[in-house]
Amino acid sequence: MQKNELERFSTLNNLCVLHKIIDLRKQISEWKSEGLSVGLVPTMGGLHNGHGSLIKLASKKCDRVIVSIFINPTQFGDDEDFETYPQTQKSDITLISEAGGDAAFIPNVSEMYPRGFSTKVSVIGLTNMLCGASRPGHFDGVTQVVAKLLNQVSADMAFFGEKDWQQLTIIKRLVRDLDIPTKIVNVATVRDEFGLALSSRNSYLNSSQLEIARKLSSVLQMTAYNIASGGYSSVECAQAMKILLNSGFDKIDYIECRDSHSLEPIERTTEDECRIFAAAYIDNVRLIDNHIVV
Repeated sequence: MQKNELERFSTLNNLCVLHKIIDLRKQISEWKSEGLSVGLVPTMGGLHNGHGSLIKLASKKCDRVIVSIFINPTQFGDDEDFETYPQTQKSDITLISEAGGDAAFIPNVSEMYPRGFSTKVSVIGLTNMLCGASRPGHFDGVTQVVAKLLNQVSADMAFFGEKDWQQLTIIKRLVRDLDIPTKIVNVATVRDEFGLALSSRNSYLNSSQLEIARKLSSVLQMTAYNIASGGYSSVECAQAMKILLNSGFDKIDYIECRDSHSLEPIERTTEDECRIFAAAYIDNVRLIDNHIVV
């Protein structure tokens, strides 16, 4: 959608659309001068009801909500879907407005990474396993752009979904380590009626592939139950991999049981909270999910 067309459409939806950091900061300053609290919902667009739940919660907890839409190139690998990532700005604007958002920040790449940009932001340790092991550099891109957004918006709260639990954990560490005065709020994963975690990448799947994808959550729930009942996680996770491969998944990136906070591997459950994490492929579509082990 062209910039002028987007602005006309956003006006119809009573949504303020900002493209420049200077205009973003001006708007935030106006809100804060009125004593209003500000919530941030960072996204890459391709919005769905999972994003809607983030925006709705943000609008309950904050006086004003800004949703960023930026497909961040630095968190994609060379063979990943940066060029084809869903871009649905018209429907995104509608969803933001209907969910209670007040503004959308939609910068281009040169606005976020101007010529000469040379700074990296890395969280050591938490980024080395799970998605970090299979997508080298991915979380450096995530922490880089999130640090920039938190600095640009100076939000009182920022809202992230629990589907990306590792990302959520890394961002909480980032905020703590860098003394960023924004409270990170995690929001429960939104699922379809069959349990599939909502994701922008689900739009890549055809109907038969969706049927396969919906087995991921049920297998993880079963695996989590077995581990909670005393099973060894290495055994149960290996069995889960076999089940998913036999169900139509083409590749399993990982299925692992780890501590919910440190992300250290867990072989048998203790009193500490742990989760089962998974990443799996249907064709070239990568799906992730996690379930608490109780």
